[in-house]
Amino acid sequence: MRHVFLLACMTAATSLHLAACAQPMNQPESQSAPVAGKVSDMAAFERYIATRPTPAQFRAHYPDVLLVLPGDMATKELRMDHSRYFAQLDADGRITGGRFQ
Repeated sequence: MRHVFLLACMTAATSLHLAACAQPMNQPESQSAPVAGKVSDMAAFERYIATRPTPAQFRAHYPDVLLVLPGDMATKELRMDHSRYFAQLDADGRITGGRFQ
């Protein structure tokens, strides 16, 4: 009976340890609620870009901002409302900067 109890405790401890290890790493801090609409707080936007998000993370965090990646086709319209962001990517495919246009 003692061996069964020890085995159950070891299994539970291992499960908790593995669950803690499975947490996402290197995620941007601002994984909170998505920011709706156009970008109006430029300081917060620049802090978010400094975390080097992936395009998928960017789209989840700023769902109303059109993200244009290198090689994507885009119209030549000029938007002055911070609703279209032309991103620059690093070798890992993370956003390192860019410009609104």
